[in-house]
Amino acid sequence: MDFRTFLQQADAGGALVTITRPVAVAFELANVAHALEGRPVLFTQVQDYPGWRVCAGPCSDRKYFAMSLGVAVPQLLQRLEQALANPVPPPMVAAGPCQEVVLPQVDLNRLPILLHLPQDAGYYVASNVVITKDPELGRNMCYHRLLRLDERRFGVRIVENRGTYNAMQKTEGDLPVAICIGVSLATHLAASMSPPAGVDELSIAHALAPTPLVKCLTSDLEVPAEAEIVLEGRITRQRVAEGPFMDLTETMDIVRQQPVIEIDLITHRRDPIFHALLPGGLEHKLLMGMPREPTIFAEVNKVTRCTGVVITPGGASWLHAVVQIEKQGPEDGRLAIEAAFRGHGSLKHVWVVDTDVDIYNPAEVEWAVATRFQADRDLVVYASRPGSSLDPSGLHRPGQKSLTAKMGLDCTIPWNADKQKFQKGQYGVVNLGDYLADA
Repeated sequence: MDFRTFLQQADAGGALVTITRPVAVAFELANVAHALEGRPVLFTQVQDYPGWRVCAGPCSDRKYFAMSLGVAVPQLLQRLEQALANPVPPPMVAAGPCQEVVLPQVDLNRLPILLHLPQDAGYYVASNVVITKDPELGRNMCYHRLLRLDERRFGVRIVENRGTYNAMQKTEGDLPVAICIGVSLATHLAASMSPPAGVDELSIAHALAPTPLVKCLTSDLEVPAEAEIVLEGRITRQRVAEGPFMDLTETMDIVRQQPVIEIDLITHRRDPIFHALLPGGLEHKLLMGMPREPTIFAEVNKVTRCTGVVITPGGASWLHAVVQIEKQGPEDGRLAIEAAFRGHGSLKHVWVVDTDVDIYNPAEVEWAVATRFQADRDLVVYASRPGSSLDPSGLHRPGQKSLTAKMGLDCTIPWNADKQKFQKGQYGVVNLGDYLADA
């Protein structure tokens, strides 16, 4: 399901909010979208950008991913795990909607790029997926935030020792790049994953939902044919100050010297829809965290039976997870803690619970901590472990991996305990219609 088909379905189901009042891209649009977080919002009148619509929030709730993939919310984890384990190469098509309009005269000021916060360095694109090719490993798709510098150039945040950075080290001169905005939710999920080196994220996207590709017009890169907008260009060896910008933890990321992207060509669909992702918002959090759940799930399943994983929004959808297991032995809780940290290297705190605890309900997880956890017996603490650069409380040194303390809580029922005393009492089910008919 492509981006605009998803919006049509969301509208038919009553989920889409449409704003017809003119809004400005400087602060106003972001503020309105933030006030409506949790729902997709379509802005049909964008000041100074006739012919453009802007959408925020399509990825702001698990139920929208489930709707897009045609599964129930509890089945998302299994669907992601299957696609990660079994990528399917996407087909090439001769032409795609993303190239219905070709703009050889590049002017990035004609795109409705947002200024989100007064602290930001400038106008940023945060919703784009970036496609490059590694000379040895092949195609790669990921996210890079983009600071608009002028009519042709962006400053781009590229994290060291990852896909795009490594491809640049293997390439003399500029590295061709395709920047895609307004892609399917399946493509967003695939771009958020971290598969083994050489595994094509677009093949993961196609395993999730049909994702045909079309060749770029200025390079040999391939892009989702149904994307709303494609910017074709090159990552250069120029450097520029990039940042500050609000990151996943809702704190401002620092200023760094980062590469410059030069755009050579813009293509888009007719009546284009620009996807605006709010930094630090629910979309940002879900797209970062949810694709790490299958990697945790796979690791925990190596040591015990894992029945569910959720990376929680309270932990910035990156630093905290709840893992649900069906215990097979007395040490399974501790083994699951160790495995969870292997499954997601940036994880800082993890709670392991039994199958009777709803991992999507924070109150039930807290109840498990209150009734099944003893700190002197069930707490696991690791000092000075590699962690996330996004955690402002960690130890950060330039050019070195960030360090943090990590904690796991085994909130499962002790193996040899009387299980009955740990169970909740259950009231009977009644039909309230029998009692409230006269109300």
